[in-house]
Amino acid sequence: MSYLKAVLKTFSLLLFFILTNHLASAQKLNADTGKVEFVQDNKIKELLNKHIEINSNAPIKGYRVKIHFGADKNKAREIKGTFSSKFPEIPAYEKYDQPNFNIRVGDFRTKLEAYKFLKEVQVEFPAAFLVQDEIEFPKLEKVK
Repeated sequence: MSYLKAVLKTFSLLLFFILTNHLASAQKLNADTGKVEFVQDNKIKELLNKHIEINSNAPIKGYRVKIHFGADKNKAREIKGTFSSKFPEIPAYEKYDQPNFNIRVGDFRTKLEAYKFLKEVQVEFPAAFLVQDEIEFPKLEKVK
């Protein structure tokens, strides 16, 4: 058993040195400017962009602020419109959970972010409160 461990340890050290040498050779130092330039295969960028494309639509757990719930659909849409005019940069979502129409706003990853916004919103919507929800993933930029 100790022989196998020694072989595995030697093999892993050899692999480590080969990878380290390969990664070090993928960097170029421009002596004139002192900047390091990384050279990488275009397939890495393609894979990264594919990862962004696949995962950008996946919902994640987070928090929203519920500003309204009730059975009147017109009242819910009116409140959503009022919110959107006062906070145009924050997305508002309308969801029907029988028998109520819910208006939830924001896509907050942490409870602290959501709570901060809740305090701001409660001036206009005093009955607002925090709810845990699946939120939209923040928009990612593609690698150029």
